[in-house]
Amino acid sequence: MDLYPLYNSLRIAAISSIFVFFIGIAAAYYIAKLPRVLKGILDVLFTLPLVLPPTVVGYLLLLALGPKRPIGTFFLENWDIRLTMQWWSAIFAVTVVVFPLMYRTARGAFERFDENLADAGRTLGLSNTYIFWRIRLPYCKQGIIAGVVLSFARALGEYGATSMIAGYTPGKTATVSTAVYQLWRTGNDELAIKWVLINIAISAVVLLVVNLLEKPQRRRR
Repeated sequence: MDLYPLYNSLRIAAISSIFVFFIGIAAAYYIAKLPRVLKGILDVLFTLPLVLPPTVVGYLLLLALGPKRPIGTFFLENWDIRLTMQWWSAIFAVTVVVFPLMYRTARGAFERFDENLADAGRTLGLSNTYIFWRIRLPYCKQGIIAGVVLSFARALGEYGATSMIAGYTPGKTATVSTAVYQLWRTGNDELAIKWVLINIAISAVVLLVVNLLEKPQRRRR
């Protein structure tokens, strides 16, 4: 049994989760301070990939990064880098698809933060940077960690956008999700079921972690 699809899925999910962790937290923190109308517009834009079909997201990425498109052509002509049909091309797709999960979860955690703690820190002469990293983020850590875990789980099972921008090449771009589809298409149900069971097991562990993180939050409330 070739384990490359599992290895590739894990590294894509891990790298994407790191990206959405920083981008999602920054977006949630700064957008919360914007005027209501502007915040509402950005909320819609940032959450849109969550409700769009993944194939639509993949198609839009192809329009932006394809080799015959301005961005894709620029990278191809100047650095001989093709942005699509590589294993790391899936990182673009997965990051866009799972970003709303991290953003919404982080925003919810920040909204529950007691601003009196920040005000008390400012009266003591603490900078906003210090307050963010040493007070706000630790206070909201369980919600943020839950967002990262959910993002990782969603990234691990992403298929639609990944298949469009990275395709399926055994040993090169194959992931668990694309491997299941190809195995089913070629009639190899036995191996497809094995990959399905592996994916279910990983997802069950992730959901267990999320549930464990939620319990301390309930006790604290």
